[in-house]
Amino acid sequence: MDFELEDADSLSGLEDRVLRAVNLVTSLKEENAQLKARLATAESMAQAATTAREQAESVLADFRANSGKAEKELELLLAERKQVKTRIEKLLGQMDLLSAT
Repeated sequence: MDFELEDADSLSGLEDRVLRAVNLVTSLKEENAQLKARLATAESMAQAATTAREQAESVLADFRANSGKAEKELELLLAERKQVKTRIEKLLGQMDLLSAT
């Protein structure tokens, strides 16, 4: 009779362990699915960030190219302004000479 009671106890203990193992496996599968979803989201965000960075680098390169052109144009305009100013001063000086005579 004790033998049957021991078998029942060890069978009950085994049953409990199997149930805990099943619950643990189920929980781990759910956690794994959640982690895969988070990974997919993170990978998508990383790809979007990479694309945005590449676009920003392209815009920056265009800006730098245009910036150089604008600087050269500004230098030309300043040189032309200086020439015009000098010529106007000469003309004004000549007009002063004419009015003085």
